[in-house]
Amino acid sequence: MKKLVLIALMSTVFAAPLQADTQSADVKANAPERYTVKKGDTLWDIANRYLKDAWRWPEIWQANQQIRNPHLIFPGDNLLLCHIQDRAVVAVDAGGGCEEVIANFNNKASVSGGNGQYKLSPQIRVEDLSVAIPAIPLQAIRAYLSDSRVMGAEDFAKAPYVVSGESKRVITGQGDKVYVRGTDITLGASYGIFRKGVRYDDPDTKEFLGFEAEDIGAGKVTAVLDNISTLELARTTQEVRIEDRIFANEARPVTPIFYPSNPEGVKEGRIIRIMSSLGSGGLNSVVVVNRGERDGVKQGHTFALYQRGGIIRDRAKADLVRLPSERAGLAMVFRTFNKVSYAIILRASTTITVGDEIRPPISGD
Repeated sequence: MKKLVLIALMSTVFAAPLQADTQSADVKANAPERYTVKKGDTLWDIANRYLKDAWRWPEIWQANQQIRNPHLIFPGDNLLLCHIQDRAVVAVDAGGGCEEVIANFNNKASVSGGNGQYKLSPQIRVEDLSVAIPAIPLQAIRAYLSDSRVMGAEDFAKAPYVVSGESKRVITGQGDKVYVRGTDITLGASYGIFRKGVRYDDPDTKEFLGFEAEDIGAGKVTAVLDNISTLELARTTQEVRIEDRIFANEARPVTPIFYPSNPEGVKEGRIIRIMSSLGSGGLNSVVVVNRGERDGVKQGHTFALYQRGGIIRDRAKADLVRLPSERAGLAMVFRTFNKVSYAIILRASTTITVGDEIRPPISGD
């Protein structure tokens, strides 16, 4: 079984102090002094137990740069909320309660130069990575992490494509062979099969943002002659058709860890699609937003969702006016492309619809 060697602070996974000032995340008044992590929990769930604004968890779950994955916690871990002078610390109970946490904090962390920087003493912790609780519900986003992607029109136009099925069939499936025309095909390599799906346009500027590449299946190249290749279909989600496109598989590991952060400097945007829906969604729905890598969006960026205000007629002035947008939820980006991103809705107070607005969150979101 694959093991993860996690260098962790003595008796704590979080080991991140919460300063008692207005710049730090606020701990809820009813935050539990002790909590046992359960199977099915997510880091988002736990952050919600302790913080008024769960998206601010990096302020208490601060990453130690010497640790590969300092956020990993596991079912059965007993979490403590300990108070160290003017600080609050969430830590894993190693058996000695808050007294041990405080002693370790005082003994293992020393101020260097009086500038508030701490020297941390690590130890080795070996855990099975597969049992670590995820940051957000992976089952809701797994397919979008590995199979889906957004591409430009030129990417589709120049990609190799299916010219025929086995025995000249126009529709094929798993276990069949198809013949592909195009260059840069490698014998023995695996490729994904995609079909041009939904077109994304910016709702405000009308700029073309890309096409959703619909995952059709995957296969392995077994023969190549000039620019014609044989592809054996190992997996299909639906029938493979003539002119479906072939792209190299992306090496994109599925990680349970995301680092929520405020997308400062990213301008407001809009939801342009709600996956697996005709136009509305709620908790754990996956949405596409019209902001991407070129706009500075990164994995983990958290956006407040606002229900776009309707348009009404002002009878006094005989014109149309738009009502103010109202806060409706919160979403976290988990995958980015050049012009758009995928995000998962982590909080929803009402139905989320296409056209709703995304904004950097403020306290209270």
